Amino acid sequence: MATRVSIQGYEGSFHQVAAQQFFGKQVEVIPCATFREVVKIAANKKESEGGVMAIENSIAGSILPNYNLLQKSNLRVVGEVYLQIKQNLLVNPGVQLEDIREVHSHPMAILQCIDFLEKYDWKLVETEDTALSAKHIHQKRHKHAAAIASKLAADLFDLEILAPNIHTMKNNYTRFLVLQRAEVAEVIPDANKASVNFHTDHSRGSLARVLSRIAEGGINLSKLQSFPIPGSDWEYSFHADMEFETIEQFNTIIDAIRPLTAALQVYGIYKNGRL
Repeated sequence: MATRVSIQGYEGSFHQVAAQQFFGKQVEVIPCATFREVVKIAANKKESEGGVMAIENSIAGSILPNYNLLQKSNLRVVGEVYLQIKQNLLVNPGVQLEDIREVHSHPMAILQCIDFLEKYDWKLVETEDTALSAKHIHQKRHKHAAAIASKLAADLFDLEILAPNIHTMKNNYTRFLVLQRAEVAEVIPDANKASVNFHTDHSRGSLARVLSRIAEGGINLSKLQSFPIPGSDWEYSFHADMEFETIEQFNTIIDAIRPLTAALQVYGIYKNGRL
């Protein structure tokens, strides 16, 4: 039986590409309209075996609400995927550039490809999802419209890639977290990365003491993101991604910084993804 995971977006979306990279081509995806729904279904053992959720982009930055969803869930990070975002101009078979009058896609995808699109006098139609745009182009057998979407969307909806890699920024990556329920998340023997949340008290230098101890332990802090704590008086929690060589090294540092924090939670210990 194929692994079932929740994703944000529709079949053919970059979330599905990321899910396939981690679980294999046979993975069954459960499309969700929102990230909140992704987390809700990933946490329900009757509906899925987990979820895949975007957390940051190399150009647009962190998706801050998703850190909050992670914090409030009982899910654990069991892996990550770095996916290069490649946008393509998709059409129904036989449609040529001179036939196109309008291009449909998500506003972010249109923006990512604006240098290419401005070369033509096309109407740009904003939609809610790149893959859904591709699906509609296919279903309506459009002869004068194209979509911007992934190669997977082209494969799923029998569309031709009229122009590949039309995005302006070629070094555009999105980082996805692979999430599973705490009771089924297995220990990963070759883990070398962890996601941690902590917050410190109001005393002067409290954060600096935590960061110094992490550095002294030889751990690379690949990300540090601050969040205001709701209902507090200018207090902040911090999300930290730590890279280490051995689990013993990581555990030693956690034991060392725990007394320096007001609260500390480990979201997951996993193998780092590769660019």
